[in-house]
Amino acid sequence: DMLDPERLIQCPLIKHHWIRARRFPYHLVKCKESNPEIAKKLATCPFNARHLVPQADLSDHIMKCNDKAFVEQDVVSRSFESPQEQLNNGSTWQAPPSAEDWET
Repeated sequence: DMLDPERLIQCPLIKHHWIRARRFPYHLVKCKESNPEIAKKLATCPFNARHLVPQADLSDHIMKCNDKAFVEQDVVSRSFESPQEQLNNGSTWQAPPSAEDWET
């Protein structure tokens, strides 16, 4: 199951590293820091930062990446909204009223 946090994933930098899915993002950061020579030969997928591929293969990966569908679906669904609806779908946070008077 792809959503199982306990499944093992192979590290794209060091092939004998097998990491639980729930720890994978943390491992990538540490492994990239520990192996900068290997890391600089890899490119990060624009659709999923967990996808590290050889730089020469990035364009091919982008064309085939399964996560691209999620981004495209979001772009298409947003294109049907009016600009006002897009603005309204943003943050609704407002600062709470304040009794402070900085002038006094």
